[in-house]
Amino acid sequence: MDRFESMTTLVAAVEAGSLSAAARRLGMPLATVSRKVSELEQLLGTRIVNRSSRQLTLTDAGRSYFVACKRILNQVSEAERAATGEYSSPRGDLTITAPLVFGRLHALPIVAEFLRLYPDIDVRMILSDRVANLFEEQVDAAIRVGELPDSSLVATRIGGIQRVVCASPAYLAAHGTPKQPDELSKFDCVTFEGLSSSGSWNFKSEKGEKSVAVHSRIAVNTAEAAIDAAICGVGITRVLSYQIANAERAGTLVRVLRSFESTPTPVNLVYGGQPPLPLKLRAFIDFAAPRLKASLAGALSA
Repeated sequence: MDRFESMTTLVAAVEAGSLSAAARRLGMPLATVSRKVSELEQLLGTRIVNRSSRQLTLTDAGRSYFVACKRILNQVSEAERAATGEYSSPRGDLTITAPLVFGRLHALPIVAEFLRLYPDIDVRMILSDRVANLFEEQVDAAIRVGELPDSSLVATRIGGIQRVVCASPAYLAAHGTPKQPDELSKFDCVTFEGLSSSGSWNFKSEKGEKSVAVHSRIAVNTAEAAIDAAICGVGITRVLSYQIANAERAGTLVRVLRSFESTPTPVNLVYGGQPPLPLKLRAFIDFAAPRLKASLAGALSA
């Protein structure tokens, strides 16, 4: 048995979703694909895939073995490219994930710039507020907001974000500007149900954190809607700093109660740390990290 060929076949089958799809992708008979996967199972002495007519799924043992196979094959590929001098030209596929709004506003423009610079790299970008498992879901790099749990991942700090209070200049001119969080109950507020309660907001105080009652004139379920309503003059809203950076620069929203803003929540670019890193991933980390850091710094201080 050619173990590398069998491992390549397994990876292709898992990524394609079925043995038949892998056979088409690899240009080999379905029976050969099935035999190579079975040979791996015989070698390991355990089942690594569950087969059906339409779908192939990994067993618990298969998931960890698949991740190891993919890592080994990537390392072999990188070693071969280094030996043949291809290391001067990053190429291949990258999968990157980021929170939905953050990804659209900050990550996507940087990825577009990266693609222009590296024509031999293709990117699959997943924008979702769900935290993906990098190894199980074959993600190369992720942007994570919040404190990170201990793990084998490598993290590069790219900045921080805050919850900020803001309103349109026209609304503040007509109704005044709150100087203390307690004054918010006298103002119309646009509340975002995904960020905090529609009846109260928490602020930094000398004793830690203080809950302040707010008058919710309208409650919405997306940050974009809250921002749009505030720009239209409906009232004061509270969202994340990076979400209003463009509106602040354009002058359509003004931040208030700055001295009561919370400590910034960390934002990190994380990736698997098994050396050596694939050149395509190293190129992306080196390119994206300083640009994301600059983008976040601008959003935090806008």
